[in-house]
Amino acid sequence: MAYGYIGSMKTKPGHRDDVVAILLSGADGLRAAGCHLYVVGVDEADDVTIWVSEVWESKEHHDASLRLPETRAAIGTAMPMLTGEFTSRETRVSGGLGL
Repeated sequence: MAYGYIGSMKTKPGHRDDVVAILLSGADGLRAAGCHLYVVGVDEADDVTIWVSEVWESKEHHDASLRLPETRAAIGTAMPMLTGEFTSRETRVSGGLGL
């Protein structure tokens, strides 16, 4: 059964696109870590919020990805541009297009 993660983060004004670029910069390596889907999106009416939807082989794969050196480096680069406001939901993925 696949593990799903849906989250949002708020950036400081003027930094949304910079953080999106950081999030997308490491996407290529996620498949090898057990990621089946990684989508970063924004709402054109909200210039500070970023949404991330992920599907992983398991929660353990997701958690392990957060310990990868490249992930830790990306987080360290993005954190000064974030406000600290986050939301998240963990889901059990039942299926869907692209999975």
